[in-house]
Amino acid sequence: MNNAGISRTAPLSEVTIAQWREVMAADVESIVLVTQAALPFLLERGGSVVNVASVAGLGGDYAMTAYNAAKGAVVNLTRSMAVELAAQGVRVNAVAPSLTTTDAVADIPADDLAAFVSRIPMGRAAEPAEVADVIAFLAGSDARFVTGVVLPIDGGLRASSGQPRHR
Repeated sequence: MNNAGISRTAPLSEVTIAQWREVMAADVESIVLVTQAALPFLLERGGSVVNVASVAGLGGDYAMTAYNAAKGAVVNLTRSMAVELAAQGVRVNAVAPSLTTTDAVADIPADDLAAFVSRIPMGRAAEPAEVADVIAFLAGSDARFVTGVVLPIDGGLRASSGQPRHR
């Protein structure tokens, strides 16, 4: 499982090339390097790779240009790896979590968190165990004919058209 990621929040006009490269190295390059290192073992025995993308890689966000681009790259990297490695017995999939209650969101202002949660049809953030359960499924034998999938774990966020809730 490849689960590395950082974000440098800034509007496009303020993102430095150093920030851009830092995010790309942590979020994308790390997946390539770790998977290349594991490839001899995976090719010998078969297996599964699960990459952690993000719903941010499936759409755009304000002031998150580098992170959105990096997680979008993880989405297509996953698909490319799946196509390349499938015939060799290696499955490659990704999860795309939405807001999850981890230390990564600890610095987000409460008003911003509340606004994010208000857009999630299930009305809450994911718990880490809920993301881990989906990763375990994709890595396990129950998903033995699944490869190239990017599975959102988002409480219905991507199912919504963006309309406000009506009570």
